[in-house]
Amino acid sequence: MAVEPESTGIPAPRVSLSTLFWMFFKIACTSFGGFMAMISVVEREVAARRRLMRHEDMLDGISLASILPGPVAVNLVVYVGYRLRGSAGALVSASGAVLPSFAFIVILSIAYFQWGQVPAVNKLFMGFIPAVTAIIVSAAWNMGRKAVTGWREGVLTAASAGALLGIGGFYSTLGIILIAGLAGWWWFRATTPAVDVVKNMATLSQASQFSLRSSLLSVQPWTLAVPFLTFDPGLMLKLFMVFASMSVMLFGGGYVFIPLIQEIIVSGHGWVTTQEFIDAIAMGQITPGPILVSAAFIGLKVAGFTGAVVATVGIYLPPALLMVASTRALEFIKKSQAIRAALRGIRPAVVGMIAAAAFTVGGTAPHHWASLLIFVTALVALMRLRVQVVWVIPSAGLTGLLLF
Repeated sequence: MAVEPESTGIPAPRVSLSTLFWMFFKIACTSFGGFMAMISVVEREVAARRRLMRHEDMLDGISLASILPGPVAVNLVVYVGYRLRGSAGALVSASGAVLPSFAFIVILSIAYFQWGQVPAVNKLFMGFIPAVTAIIVSAAWNMGRKAVTGWREGVLTAASAGALLGIGGFYSTLGIILIAGLAGWWWFRATTPAVDVVKNMATLSQASQFSLRSSLLSVQPWTLAVPFLTFDPGLMLKLFMVFASMSVMLFGGGYVFIPLIQEIIVSGHGWVTTQEFIDAIAMGQITPGPILVSAAFIGLKVAGFTGAVVATVGIYLPPALLMVASTRALEFIKKSQAIRAALRGIRPAVVGMIAAAAFTVGGTAPHHWASLLIFVTALVALMRLRVQVVWVIPSAGLTGLLLF
């Protein structure tokens, strides 16, 4: 159902499904620089240029996308597609937004598995490791500045990092989220105000918020079953189940994908090595769109092109379904004091999980002075000079090629 543009009050024309697909496909092809860059382009294209939705409706969508698990930008695309053309609109919009990054990562992955053992290519990826570590550290720092505002948040951050480094495993990851949410509800429910809507896009930091209530309802039937999939009902079903279970635990945006892959895919199932995991993250950083597209790399390694498709659908589909289902409950989610209090507990725990991932990834870097040089340079470029990630990763690879 079309909405009225904010400035004229004239109903917007019914947009075709093909128009939705190609609009988001074109946006996704140039969406380098993180999810906020893509959100800004989507908002400008949909509300300002095409006037398909009002700006206030877009802000509602951004709010909802931010408090649900999964990639914020793709969640917003699903919201727009659903508001304009229902379920079919959500499907074609999400497909258009994901397809470019999927194609990029598949091509890069095929090249990687074909020529990854060439010495020059190995040196290239050796340069990626300290740069990826710097990216994770930068993300943890930026999120922590907003999420860790007192001693209670500091305790949750340190405890989650210690638990992940000291214990590890799937149940540690799930337990961290559940305990942090309960602690947040207990500690912060009396001091957390209920608000109606995020009124300014600038308030949406990289520490994306997420809905505890929606996530727990989705996590329990999926995630508790994953460790028991020792039987093989079909590799494709197993791939889908594993990535679908991770998708509803993506609390805090795409970087939370990193410790989940490390614990579930690398340590748990052994589908990729630690080095391949790091290289997959690096490739996900130099392609447009969300870092979650690294799932295609793993699917390709496990089961070829079909596996890449299944893993990608698994990581994107559950959050998209949650986005559609939650649209009608938008007002409750925005106003719920209990949910907002739980989020205050989960956010610093997420920061700790990401910091733990940085420690683990950094430990795999070559013991060479060039690793320290690349790490420090990348960290300065990201945190002080505000250089986009799309430039940091290739530069680090070229430096590794020259110095290792």
